[in-house]
Amino acid sequence: MHEFQIIDKYFSKLSKNNKSSLNLNDDVFFDKSKKLVVSVDTYIEGKHFINFKEPNLVIKKIIRSSISDIICKGVKPKYYFISGSGNKKTFSSANLKKISDSLKQEQKKYNIYLCGGDTVQSNKLSFTITSIGFAEKIIFRNDAHFNDDIYVTGTLGDSYVGLKILKKKIKTNTYLKKYFINKYYLPNLHINLTNKFIDFANTSIDISDGLVADLEKLLNKQKFSYKLELESIPISNNLKKLIFQKKLDKISCISQGDDYQILFTANPNKSRIIKKIAKSLDIKISKIGKICSKLQKSHVIDQKGNKIAIKTQGYFHRF
Repeated sequence: MHEFQIIDKYFSKLSKNNKSSLNLNDDVFFDKSKKLVVSVDTYIEGKHFINFKEPNLVIKKIIRSSISDIICKGVKPKYYFISGSGNKKTFSSANLKKISDSLKQEQKKYNIYLCGGDTVQSNKLSFTITSIGFAEKIIFRNDAHFNDDIYVTGTLGDSYVGLKILKKKIKTNTYLKKYFINKYYLPNLHINLTNKFIDFANTSIDISDGLVADLEKLLNKQKFSYKLELESIPISNNLKKLIFQKKLDKISCISQGDDYQILFTANPNKSRIIKKIAKSLDIKISKIGKICSKLQKSHVIDQKGNKIAIKTQGYFHRF
């Protein structure tokens, strides 16, 4: 079973009398009466990050991917808790200083504050982050409307290439190597969009497991399908160069996850305001597809209108 099947079979029933849990079918807990938004994420060495050779970068990636869950709901994060398990080597004085310095930088960048946590001795390195924000409303999952436009912020695929470079699966020049590795460790979060987002998005999720996988989660039990236009899915100029040089497959690059961009749907009549906000905030927001009837099968089409087989659906934890 994968993680969502486990939640559905064993744990969803435990939350049925608690509306704030959102049926365990979203990335956050939302108590409307208290205006409280909470998310929890765990990161394990070898699974969520390769190793701990760059603790200053790993901890930044962890913090950003965690608060991304709240940002994609149209909420600004305010507080975070961090718990870690490690040993004398991973939690050496030098590493702890780097972690502390990085957390200080992230707090300043995103105006968040450390509130507590826990530290445990273990030979397995892991971190658990609890992120907290406050809002009167959030953008839920599974709230798409028929004929909605599908949008994504930023560009996709750079983080995946950075991971492949770190694993020595892709070789390239020094400039591109530095660029993609930086994108892997330091996703660009659009926190300035949170104040505007609630005005036009019907439903949203951050892209952590891959464009296709997260779009499936975004719709989940809704009786809809989707159509994506491959040509409209945004990638960086550097990724375009690498795809040309290495003969890479674009659909594979953008389906692997770890982008932490916002995937959302909106009514077609919101297109003008979305363009206006994107321009005013200097944020790239791309229309990439359409929400369709369940009578149609979800698909991706190329620039010639041909349907493309999706070999990589994205990442799932399997047990």
